[in-house]
Amino acid sequence: MTANAATWFARRLLRWQPRHGRNDLPWQKSRDAYPVWLAEIMLQQTRVAAVVPYYERFVRRFPDVQTLAAARRDEVMHHWAGLGYYARARNLHRAAQVVAARGGFPGSLAEMQKLPGIGRSTAAAVLALTLNRPHAILDGNARRVLCRFYKVRGPRAGPGAAQTERLLWRIAGRNTPRRRAARYTQAIMDLGATVCVRGAPFCERCPVAPRCRARRHGVAAQLPAAAKRKPLPVKAVRMIFVRDERGRILLERRPAPGIWGGLWTPPQCAMEEDCPAALEKRFGIKIKTEPAGEVLRHGFTHYILEITPVPARVAGFTGKVMERPPVAWYEPAGPQRLGLAAPVKKLLGVYDGNR
Repeated sequence: MTANAATWFARRLLRWQPRHGRNDLPWQKSRDAYPVWLAEIMLQQTRVAAVVPYYERFVRRFPDVQTLAAARRDEVMHHWAGLGYYARARNLHRAAQVVAARGGFPGSLAEMQKLPGIGRSTAAAVLALTLNRPHAILDGNARRVLCRFYKVRGPRAGPGAAQTERLLWRIAGRNTPRRRAARYTQAIMDLGATVCVRGAPFCERCPVAPRCRARRHGVAAQLPAAAKRKPLPVKAVRMIFVRDERGRILLERRPAPGIWGGLWTPPQCAMEEDCPAALEKRFGIKIKTEPAGEVLRHGFTHYILEITPVPARVAGFTGKVMERPPVAWYEPAGPQRLGLAAPVKKLLGVYDGNR
């Protein structure tokens, strides 16, 4: 890697972005930190096309960081539901409260990284895009572009991964120009998202293709080196859809951290567990179960969850079921303000209390 190569790379991207990059995304309408920060959090592990409608609905309800900070957690989770990776929403809410309390977003990389849910690359992106600070980013798109241009073969995980990571950060820092950092940051993200894509990149459309080492050696499609993927384990649970005489369904809020932390789901039981006894012990409620429904499979990053829905009716009480968190009675026909994971929402549509 030479200074000349880094300078050439940055200049090519800066010329390319205004004509071929993405310049009409909803969070690009201002340089205010709030919309940029919100978008960067939503875009973690999620594609732009999926984020845009969620972003637009979210900012209609929470137009600024003060409104978000003052909101109830349940309402934040409700507006996030469907985007997945729910720890992002919990951290977003906590970070908004920190920012509101301090009177604005931090202006330094070190202080920005102290906010919940913000790592080095996200912090750098927010500061570069809003304040034109020359901080290098290394999100998935930038990583792919740099790995290919410099033909970096090191692994993402396992032996040698830390060394590869340090090398890529050095390359990213060298390539980031001191001036026009905002444009460059947007450019490298756009290039990775629209041209230097996973699998087969569109090298014929790439502004840096003439000097791309991976293209020259015919290995662009193999970089970055992918970690070996093992078959995902399968976990199975029963989800109990308890209905009362009014057709309401019993929900509990999942603990955080954990899967669906902060969201609401029907009570869950292990496959070998005595569910009526478990619910009587946990909620003071007697139930009569009905035949189980069709299994729903839902994929997470590290495993597959098989949900067996079990409809049930209230048969009596041994105590009082509290109508406040972490327990609530869900009214399918009423206004919904609870955060529900996508598979739970789907199953609630089946067991909606009117069956």
